Amino acid sequence: MKEKLDQLLQEGLGRIMNAQSEAELQEIKSALLGKQGSVTGMLKEIPKLVAAMRPEMGKAVNMVKARLTAEIDARREELMLKATAIPADFDVTLPGIQPPAGGLHPITQMCYDLNDAFRSMGFEIFSGPEISSEYYAFDNLNFPPNHPARESMDTYWLAGHDSGSAAEKLCLRPHLTGDSVRYMLTHKPPYRFVYPGRVYRNETTDARHERAFFQYEALIVDKDFTFTAGKVMIKSILSKVFGRDVPVRMRAGFFPFVEPGFEIDMGCLVCGGKGCSVCKHVGWIEIMPGGTPHPNVLKAAGLDPDEYTGFYVNIGLDRLVMMRYGVDDVRLFHSADLRFLKQFR
Repeated sequence: MKEKLDQLLQEGLGRIMNAQSEAELQEIKSALLGKQGSVTGMLKEIPKLVAAMRPEMGKAVNMVKARLTAEIDARREELMLKATAIPADFDVTLPGIQPPAGGLHPITQMCYDLNDAFRSMGFEIFSGPEISSEYYAFDNLNFPPNHPARESMDTYWLAGHDSGSAAEKLCLRPHLTGDSVRYMLTHKPPYRFVYPGRVYRNETTDARHERAFFQYEALIVDKDFTFTAGKVMIKSILSKVFGRDVPVRMRAGFFPFVEPGFEIDMGCLVCGGKGCSVCKHVGWIEIMPGGTPHPNVLKAAGLDPDEYTGFYVNIGLDRLVMMRYGVDDVRLFHSADLRFLKQFR
């Protein structure tokens, strides 16, 4: 049996040394050390030997098993070091291929550009939660109890919104404006901050509207801030973002959280003001509501409206991106279509 064991060891070492692949080495391991392997078979024969020979032969077989295992592991490591994914006929002198590079989403890039522009004017960047409550989304913003924006046809309400207090009725935030009160309640006036983020509306999607889209709000609250300074700020920001003078007009508009309120339009850069589907063929596109914070909003933030005033704008971030690149359908930016998005790397 000892001679047979020595012969098995020598044959096994030879096979291991000549193995040229991981698969071949695995076959050798199974043939020698597997359940039906040669060495395993010899271990099974030991109980049949006379008692005096069992310890010596058991030790000898285990030593052979350990030796073969070590050699297999060493050969496997050697094969791995020699392995290569480069074909034998590959010309290593050929120039390399540059790997594809990623980039910022155009909406993200626009947000960063606005951040830089507002920071240069002394604004702080603020971020609020995407899940809001009726208390912050509507009550603090002077929305009447029967305002249609409170209905599920406009706002995505979470389960359980039909009971409990206003602070317990949760929804996906329909606008960023409620975050302004959150900020003012935790900071000391005067305020000069912006708060970008995604908002959610239950509406039909088309070339100009999405259910989940991005807004960018800015608010200044101080004891002495003129309305005309707000318009100058808007023109300055748009000119900085687009790198040129942008036509701006302000129309009277009603929003519960501002008094007086305005619709702020910019000249359509997709058609150059000639009229297209994006601007509904009028040459202007609505990009933001704005105005002076309503006294009730200031009161909700713990401020005296007789002492403080300010200026507020809500920028439609997606529409600004459409203007920057001349894209006539906002849905393309939310499609995750790499064929479209890779143009903006």
